[in-house]
Amino acid sequence: MGSRFDITVVTQDTIQANQYIDIAVAEISRIEKLISSWDQSSQTSLINKNAGIRPVKVDQELFDLINRSIGISKLTDGAFDITYASMDKIWKFDGSMTKMPTEEKIKASVAKVGYRHVVLDKENSTVFLNKKGMKIGFGAIGKGYAADKAKALLIQNKVSAGIINASGDMNTWGKQPDGNDWKVAITNPLNKTKAFALLPIVNGAVVTSGNYEKFVSFNTKRYSHIIDPRTGYPSSGIISVTVFAPKAELADALATSIFVMGKEVGMNRINQLAQIECIIISDKGDIYTSDHIQIDNN
Repeated sequence: MGSRFDITVVTQDTIQANQYIDIAVAEISRIEKLISSWDQSSQTSLINKNAGIRPVKVDQELFDLINRSIGISKLTDGAFDITYASMDKIWKFDGSMTKMPTEEKIKASVAKVGYRHVVLDKENSTVFLNKKGMKIGFGAIGKGYAADKAKALLIQNKVSAGIINASGDMNTWGKQPDGNDWKVAITNPLNKTKAFALLPIVNGAVVTSGNYEKFVSFNTKRYSHIIDPRTGYPSSGIISVTVFAPKAELADALATSIFVMGKEVGMNRINQLAQIECIIISDKGDIYTSDHIQIDNN
């Protein structure tokens, strides 16, 4: 998945801990084979190769993941969209861009994007992308899904507590060896020297998405590397989003969506969802929190 995974388990001894960690690593590798669009033999690649040609029969697990992804697209009015992979890469965030792409180019870049063009046949477990050149990708949900699956497998193996950290997607269960809840520090990217809050995570997930390192600026406006799949324009106004949710898969997808929806719409959507909380940091360093979040200021 192109991401670093750190796995922590609470057990009696190191040998047992390593065995459990191996189980989690094997599960993450299995999921990568299923959802990777880089692996030409994966079912995801097969779906992409057959876009506009024919439906592809897939494992129930992949079918369900795609189905849930479309559900999140509906929930976020298309701000989250696994067909983002169909986008033309016209924005460069490596310092090489000297001017904004034209409006025509931006519009054309998202011509093949649109979750409504993913046709699912539940009875036959097939997936069909009905536009030639369309692609799906799990970059904004895959890490979270893998973390959820690894956690579930370890719980099934009677591991009492632990953390799966998928490059900042934290998924926890149980308690620390001293009996305290796991805690996550929230840092303001504009002042990385100290955390402004320390929050407990109780058998849930927390995902932080930041765009303060990859961006371009035109006419004093800063554009981030997270692009709105509906318009082709990069998001702006937010530099960091932290989402707390029961599952990392949902937290992962929502964190990306909030950048695209913007702080007012994004926060309003979060406040309508049960068991989901978030913290948004604007590009001016202002901090916004959802209605029911409990912040322990340092």
